[in-house]
Amino acid sequence: MDIKSNSLYSQMQNMSLQAMGNKPPVIDADVINGIASNSVGKVNQSTSNFGDMLTSALKGVNDLQTESGEKKRAFEMGDSNVTLAEVMIASSKSGVALDATVQIRNKFVEAYKEIMSMPV
Repeated sequence: MDIKSNSLYSQMQNMSLQAMGNKPPVIDADVINGIASNSVGKVNQSTSNFGDMLTSALKGVNDLQTESGEKKRAFEMGDSNVTLAEVMIASSKSGVALDATVQIRNKFVEAYKEIMSMPV
């Protein structure tokens, strides 16, 4: 897969802005009309950051894996409240979530290697 460095860098900047909840500064209408204004643009003061988002996503994947394991165990033990369909759906959900997590990790590693190989 050929990733252009400028494209990758701009995508990472956009992802960083989205993760931090920040948006590019908005130009005030008064500034456009030539009237000086003290407002520079509002920045979202959200306390969430990329690390927190990543941690919560990984916890969600872990929860799906745990739920799948519990349903498998309950079905194997003969619990009549758990059907085979529920077990298969939970297993599929956890499998898809784990595959997506691995792919995201691989993309991060690729991006990191690409950035580290860029000349300064």
